Formats: sequence, structure tokens, C-alpha cells
Amino acid sequence: MRKILPFLVPYRVAVVVSIVLMFVELMVELLQPLIIARIIDDGIYQENLSVVFLWGGVLILFTVLAFAAGITISFYSSHVSQGYAFDIRARLYEKVQTFSFANFSRFPTSSLITRMTNDVSQIQNTIFMGLRIALRAPLLVLGGVIMALFVNVKLALVLVAVVPLLLLLLVWVMKVSSRQFRKVQVSVDSVNNVMQENLSGMRIVKAFLRRDHEVERFNQSSDVLKDRTVRALRTVEITMPVVLLLMNICVIAILWMGNLELNTGGASVGEVVAVINYAIRVTVALSMISWIIMTISRAKASLERVSEVLEVPEDFIDGGDSEDGQEQPLIHDGRIVFDSVSFRYPGSEATMLHNISFEVKPGETVAILGATGSGKSSLFQLIPRLYEVEAGAILIDDIDIRSITADHLRKNIGFVPQEALLFTGTVRENIQWGKEEATENEVVEAAKRAQIHDTIMKLPKQYDTIVGQRGVNLSGGQKQRLSIARALVRKPKLLLLDDSTSALDVKTEESLLLALEELACTTLMITQKLSTAMKADQILLIEDGTLLDRGNHSELMKSSALYRRIYESQLGKEATQHA
Repeated sequence: MRKILPFLVPYRVAVVVSIVLMFVELMVELLQPLIIARIIDDGIYQENLSVVFLWGGVLILFTVLAFAAGITISFYSSHVSQGYAFDIRARLYEKVQTFSFANFSRFPTSSLITRMTNDVSQIQNTIFMGLRIALRAPLLVLGGVIMALFVNVKLALVLVAVVPLLLLLLVWVMKVSSRQFRKVQVSVDSVNNVMQENLSGMRIVKAFLRRDHEVERFNQSSDVLKDRTVRALRTVEITMPVVLLLMNICVIAILWMGNLELNTGGASVGEVVAVINYAIRVTVALSMISWIIMTISRAKASLERVSEVLEVPEDFIDGGDSEDGQEQPLIHDGRIVFDSVSFRYPGSEATMLHNISFEVKPGETVAILGATGSGKSSLFQLIPRLYEVEAGAILIDDIDIRSITADHLRKNIGFVPQEALLFTGTVRENIQWGKEEATENEVVEAAKRAQIHDTIMKLPKQYDTIVGQRGVNLSGGQKQRLSIARALVRKPKLLLLDDSTSALDVKTEESLLLALEELACTTLMITQKLSTAMKADQILLIEDGTLLDRGNHSELMKSSALYRRIYESQLGKEATQHA
């Protein structure tokens, strides 16, 4: 909550105006029964039309005043709730962007989407309702009872006896329903997760004829959401009949006692009408409170979920500047040293990398070979500090990367992930995503080096062709080459290729590797193709998170039995004999 409330500070003037006008509206509503009582007792019963016209005019004037106040409250309430939702959604998105991978893994993607949309909308609606109705309803209950006591104590004692009991019931319902609505929001996460997975993997779903299975999976999640929602709503809705039953009994009791008081002269007709009027208003307000409780219960669950994201502690310690305040001359050559590096994923017991040590000279190309799950991608993710090393150090140009600012470090790295991910937009925009200020010449140059320029020129609108969501209208090889162009446009000092040529044919890959040799950068590439690794200056053999051996092709053919087995499996024994 302490993370949420400050977002209302910029709208404090609008909040104060809304609250002040709400009191004006409330005052008018509480005075109306008194004015009606005066019209009945002093006007109608006394057959004095001047009194009727006088207080009738006052009643109309007050009604117009309350109407104007209500319109103004609605305007300011909308302004506050809309602005608040915009600010908190923007802050949530900004917070998620700062997450380390360790923090990001704490929340499923579907849950983060739900929190930034559904949960924020729920809070937004509650703020509007709070300024417009929620504060007014309990004050109307309290004010109605007090005014009824002011009019006639005996008749009002019925309200005094029943209203506190109903308020206690509503507080209990709020506590129970709040827990239930939190479960509802968790179920919304689950439904969104199923939908996201299904829509993202639609091709594989159709290819494997798993439509019925996916429909069943969705229905199961949806059924849980339905059951939990019904259970929560039933808890809240059951209070409405109870409130109406007891308040109607109150009205009947007031009429009964009012008749007795009229016969004994203990009350006037106007007083009985006024107390009945206050009882009806209290009834309406209590009915509103039961609806308000449902809304607040959902908002409370949403507030907790939003706060969980905002209160995630910062676990990434950025590097600092030099002591004299001048930025250090970083990554000018691109020399990389892994010094006894060990790593395990946060929350995992399994160590992914064990005491890894090697050196890459500036401008070298290094190929990393290893079986699936051997730790190759984990090693890559440590260089741009997507994860932090558990032990040891990674040095670039003899500087520990933990002392380098993350912005400076990552600006000098071109990273091509294993899965080529493109964004909705033009081809040009996807390449410029790597360097926003890249010129047209730089974009074309990067595309040519990535061997995608000729393909782009054959597209309907060339560089202005729209790339579908996640590059759905491109082949795997085209997406990989666009991802490589996006990295090359940065003109990085370090280029990291995570098995990003797997979808390329031999000729295209060979042309790409020749183009990369012309770059003044250090290149590390994960590959399963020995034909690619053979061209590297250095090859690292990794197995089960351990660096087994390293050297160039000729050296490893002599020193590594594992490397020879890989060579034989891909190129055959005859090739081994001639190697």
C-alpha cells in the first residue's frame, strides 16, 4: 500500500474538491427529510400554502445544488481515476523493464499482463467509486441515524439497534470476500497463461492435431475461474437480502411505533415521515455498501498483486563511474577473460557452470560446442550481466564487468538469442531496434553483412514491409538473419551468436561468417555445426557446465577424444583420417 498511495499525490486538489462537493451532496440529502417534515407539519396540516411554496422552493434549490455537485464530482473522480491508472500502469511497466532475469522469473508473463491490465483497471474503478459513492454511503448511514435521533429519539432507536449489527456483518463479508477475490485473480492469471501459450504455439497445435486437448485445457482453467468467481460473488450477494429484510422490518417497526406516538402525541406526522425517509435512505446506503464491499474486496486483492511487483527488491547492482567522475574507457578492444567462473540459476540447487576459465583475444572468433543443457547459453547470458556470476569474475579489457555500468556494457554488445524474436513493425524498424539513431546506410550495411539485404529487396515494400507479430510472415532463416542485422547495426565490440545460424543453409552461413571476419569485434558463437566451429580461432568444449578442452580445430583433433567423436559423427571416419 505504501507503494500505491503516493500515486494519488499529483491529484490531491481534484481529490479534495471531490470530497468537499461530496459533503455538499450529503448535506443536501440529509436535510431533505427535515424540509419535507416542515412542509407537512407547518404547511399541509396548517393549510398554509406560503410555507409549502417557501420550503418547496428551498427543496428545489437544494436539489439543483446537489445535482451540480454530483456532476462535478463525477468529472473530478474520472480525472483522478484515469490519471492514477495511467501513472501506476506506466510505473509497473517501467519496474518490469528493470527486472533482472532472476526477478522476472518470479512472475509468469501472463500474471504480469493481468496485473498491468485487469488489476490496474480494478483499482481504477474502485478509486472512481470511492470518490463518487464509497465514502458517501457509510456517511449517509451514520448521518441518517444521527438525523433520525435529532427528529425523534424513540422512533430512531430502532435504527440504532439494527444498523450496527448490519455494519458488523458487512465488515465480516469484506474480509472473507477479499481472500476469495484474490483466488479469482490468480485464476485469471491461469486462464491468460493458457491462452498465451495456445496462441503463441498455434502452428504446433495444428501440426500435432492438439486442438481438442488445448480446448479441454482452456475449459478446465476457465471452469476454475468460474467456480471461484461464483463463490466470491455468492458470499457478497447473500448479504443484500439480509440487509433488505432487516431494514424493511425496521421500517415496519418505525411505522408501528409512529402510529402509537401519533395517538399519544409523542410525534407529529412530519416527524414519522422524516424518520421513515431516513430509514429508507439508510437502507439504500447499506445496499450500496454491500456492492461497494464487493468492489473494494476485488480492489484489495488487486492492490496486493500490484504492490508485489512494485515492491520487488532491486537485486542488480550497477557498476559505477571512475573516482574522478569521468567515465572509464571501457571495451575498446574486446578482450574477454573468464576467471574461475561458477554459476547457478537463482532458486536452483544445480550448478550450471563449474570453475570456467578461458581467454579470448581482441578480434578473435570463438566457437562453443556442447550438448543441450551443458551450460552454453548460461555462459552467454553472464557476459551482458543478464545474470550474475556466483563465483569468480568476467573481465573485459581487464575490467571486471560488475564495475561497468550496465548501459555502457550492453551498448557495446551485439546479442543474437537462440530464438529469433522480432517485433511488429517494418523491416527497417526491426533493424533499427538495435540502434535507434541508425541511418539508412547503416541499416543497409548491417542487412548486407547479415546476408538479408537481397531478400529484403524482394519484399513487397522492401525495408518498409511490415513484419507480422513475432515475425510470423518470415521464414526461420529470414528471422535469424534479421536478428543478426539488428545486432550488427550497433557496430559492437563483442558479438554473441547463440546458435543463431541453425536455420541457414551452408552457402548463406559461409557468406555470413566471411562478412563477420571483416568486423573489428570479438565474436563468440554457440553452434552445433562442426563445419562452422572449424573456422573459428578457438573452440571451447563444454560438458555438464565444465570446460573440458579448448583450442583450434587442429589442436583439438590431437588432444580431445570427445572432439574427434563429434567430428566423426558429423563428417564421418574418412574425414577424420584425412584431418
